[in-house]
Amino acid sequence: MISLVKPSALKAGLPPGTPIYTGQQTGTEVKINLIDYDPEHSLFLTTDQVEECAVHKDKPTVSWTNIDGLHQADKVEKLCQCFNLHPLTVEDILNTSQRPKIDVFDDYVYLAVRMHHHNEKTGKILSEQVSFVLGKTFLLTFQETVGDTFDSARIRIKENKGRIRKMGTDYLLYALIDSIVDNYFTVLEKVGEDIEMLEDELVERPSNATMQNIHFMKREMLLLRKSIWPLREVISSLRRDEIPLISQDISIFLNDLYDHIIQVIDTIETYRDMISGMLDIYLSSVSNRMNEIMKVLTIFAAIFIPLTFIAGVYGMNFNTEKSPFNMPELNWYFGYPFALTLMVVVGLGMFIFFKTRKWF
Repeated sequence: MISLVKPSALKAGLPPGTPIYTGQQTGTEVKINLIDYDPEHSLFLTTDQVEECAVHKDKPTVSWTNIDGLHQADKVEKLCQCFNLHPLTVEDILNTSQRPKIDVFDDYVYLAVRMHHHNEKTGKILSEQVSFVLGKTFLLTFQETVGDTFDSARIRIKENKGRIRKMGTDYLLYALIDSIVDNYFTVLEKVGEDIEMLEDELVERPSNATMQNIHFMKREMLLLRKSIWPLREVISSLRRDEIPLISQDISIFLNDLYDHIIQVIDTIETYRDMISGMLDIYLSSVSNRMNEIMKVLTIFAAIFIPLTFIAGVYGMNFNTEKSPFNMPELNWYFGYPFALTLMVVVGLGMFIFFKTRKWF
């Protein structure tokens, strides 16, 4: 689940560039996958030795090294040293609580992007940071856990489909970020289904659980916006800034990617407005239901007020035989049935009056 604020106490007081992993610790080994290719050949390799990946960085082929797991900071730092990455870049890679960003260095470009997944069982949105290091002939990707949205790119490389093996590392970078952005639409589609179900629940049977779900969805949208909105600036920098590692041939693809991000942001804003409206509807529904209850109780009270008055008058038990103010009903044979009948007549009369006025 995404968090609004992530603790950074582990880095407090340490000098800049200190490689400290700030994410969740896992017991799995760091997994390194290497894909090296050109228009004619491709190599797929899984290894735990960082030196095997560094061998390909100076070759004329395109080398893509993907690292799953950042909890072994020493191994990540060793791989970064093999590719001559700046200590601040290593720190950014291991600091998994960053907003999307871009840093341009002399011989490489660093990008941080958020990748999201929708948990079908809990309805929560899971998020992890993906770091990209773009070089002239190599691309490094760092992920917190195993599992990503890059399978389509791997298949295209393996089967030599499309233009991916004819292009350079900049196009590979675009293809991977594009797959992450495309997955945003999948996540938002699932969120949209949850919102529709919540709307039906709000109309049919609103409850305290409905209120909690609305607040939960509102928080999820806020976190999505927080992690996706800065990506627009990152892609805008790739489009407009003159970065030597980004060729002009990629500009049109980056423009299309930028448009997709704008669509994602628009969808998020729409969902936020819908959820805010649902919150208002829920509060209005609760208020209206309370008003209906109060109206019924008020009608009952209004009917019983005159009945209570009649019962009070004939329940005073005054001896009126020697009083100039005579109450003949107290000594009347039909006095008791008369009082009950009077109460029934008054009650029905008031009921009919309220009904004709459409007060309930």
